[in-house]
Amino acid sequence: MALPDVDLSALPVPAQKALAPEAPAPLRTMAARGVLPGLKPGDIVIVVSVLASSADPAVAQTARTTLEKLPSAVLAGALTADLPGSVIEKLAEARPREEAVVLAVLKMPRVTTAALEHLASAADEPTGEIIATNEELMLAHPTVIEKLYMNKQVRMSTADRLIELAVRNGIELGIPAFKEAAAAIMNELIPEPSPEPTFDDLHFKQVEAIAAEVALEEGEDTHEVDDEGEEQVKKKVLPLHAEIAACSVSEKIRRATLGTATERLLLVRDPNRLVAAAAAKSPGLKESEAVQISASRAVSDEVLRIIAMNRDLVRSYQVKMNLVQNPRTPFTFASRLVPHLRDSDLRTLARSKNVSAAVAQIVQQQISRKQKAG
Repeated sequence: MALPDVDLSALPVPAQKALAPEAPAPLRTMAARGVLPGLKPGDIVIVVSVLASSADPAVAQTARTTLEKLPSAVLAGALTADLPGSVIEKLAEARPREEAVVLAVLKMPRVTTAALEHLASAADEPTGEIIATNEELMLAHPTVIEKLYMNKQVRMSTADRLIELAVRNGIELGIPAFKEAAAAIMNELIPEPSPEPTFDDLHFKQVEAIAAEVALEEGEDTHEVDDEGEEQVKKKVLPLHAEIAACSVSEKIRRATLGTATERLLLVRDPNRLVAAAAAKSPGLKESEAVQISASRAVSDEVLRIIAMNRDLVRSYQVKMNLVQNPRTPFTFASRLVPHLRDSDLRTLARSKNVSAAVAQIVQQQISRKQKAG
């Protein structure tokens, strides 16, 4: 039950009694409620935090509820104490959007990366701003920058500044489209921090709201092919398409990373290769979207390369088939997929005039190889 960095022997005797394995159930329940007469606020929070990890579900839940509803005097006192890192994590989990808690946690000497990551992931706009302005902590814990960037509540302008901070300090982040976002930032003017949301911040939210109203059916695309064989944006998607067109490159990249399937299917066709690549790398990209993308003749070879390199996506037979058929798929990747196709599809491809000559040759070789083996 003890947290790894909490020295129970250093706690006051009443705290040790409440946390002892042989402690009576009523005493432990009272302790989980924070009823520990004579203890300092910091010690109360330590005891309650330890009990929040209790093997007894009822005690653990009581303790977690207590952390969420600590009396203001106890909370204020605890926030000035030198709390162990694991206890700070429990506070961060219990009260992630309280500005006073966030401000205090950022200053605590034993604050952990896990606590900061949780605050960043759960932040709303105000607390996201508080965390992001502490550049020293951001540089010491780069994964916190990643969590803030991937948090939709964090301002677009703040996300830009965080990417710029990482690039300026030679830090490579683990966000899906970091290289694309970094390249875009280098060509954009980053505004100074402002207490009020910028135009990009407001526009980012506006696009999000419009995207929520334009939902696609499973497997539906944002485009349709006209009589001349050209892809055209569907009428119901045009309002979102227009709003996305007004986005900056870095805003498009973040929407491609965090947005809806509708946004990804629009942005993967963006003429800016950085934006299109970010959409193809989005962690939210589903197999049904990959089927649409891999069949499109309007996406770039780079997008098709990214799809072809994604092992989860190419498990789909239809994605394999589409990539081989698509003349824009780089030959290296299309040729690797040919041996995984069914005999009937190989024969169809061998007769098709839509595949490249190089792919048709590989397909014919595969058919001959199978005939000889059979």
